[in-house]
Amino acid sequence: MSFISDTIISFPERVREFFGFGGYERSPEGFMSWQHLLFVSFFLLAMVWFGVYFGLRNRHLDDKAKNKVLVVTAILIDTVELARIVILCFRNNNPLDWLYNLPLFLCSLQFITIPLAAFSKGRIREASLDFVFIFGILAAVMGNIGAGQNYGTYPVLSFDNVFSAITHSISGFASIYIVVSGLASMKKKNMWITFSIIGAVSAVAYVVDIILPYNYMFLIRDDGTPYSIFYNLVNGNPVLYPVTVVLLFILYISVFYLVYYMIEKARARKANG
Repeated sequence: MSFISDTIISFPERVREFFGFGGYERSPEGFMSWQHLLFVSFFLLAMVWFGVYFGLRNRHLDDKAKNKVLVVTAILIDTVELARIVILCFRNNNPLDWLYNLPLFLCSLQFITIPLAAFSKGRIREASLDFVFIFGILAAVMGNIGAGQNYGTYPVLSFDNVFSAITHSISGFASIYIVVSGLASMKKKNMWITFSIIGAVSAVAYVVDIILPYNYMFLIRDDGTPYSIFYNLVNGNPVLYPVTVVLLFILYISVFYLVYYMIEKARARKANG
């Protein structure tokens, strides 16, 4: 009887602790702890499995049928992120807290591009599909495994880490699904649109960061990310650092396209004997 009573009494406290209302009482297990690695491994394995499963299942369907999965994915990722922002507003007792969670980070670009890929048409859709393909896996791996600051600040099984893992894994799922199902076109004529997406959002993020400011897209500060290396190289120069960040994004996209074309060329050569 006492066990049931304790469980009922402690349940609200467990909810409060999970969502971090009033702060976390549990100590963070730490970056690269076995808890962190087990946690992210579960999400990454699930991401890969579902991406390959749905991709192979729908590979021989028409684009309209394939797109249904992307529509659900777009609605899901934005719903989860919106719920996260609303909860943060309540947790921080600040109705304007959403200003610091605008989709202007590299990872959160998928909150824009996945819906674009799902609901737009023509070359915008093609370029958005390619963009999600290119950045989805990067966001999933870096956002889950590489989020050292998060796992050093919050307990592994906490609102901050669980919601982050869900959205990053959805990004990775979308990337895998797009390439396995055959939705990725990677047309050269659309490359300028792909580059324009990262350029436009970086410009907006930089302006917003100066106005707020809040480290959007890591254009102002490194904030413990891998960009710390380049931040230190240029001594945090307010011009050189953001330029370096954007150039690295462009380099990453260019290399991705290059490798993709090399693989496709090798496949064509093999098919032709």
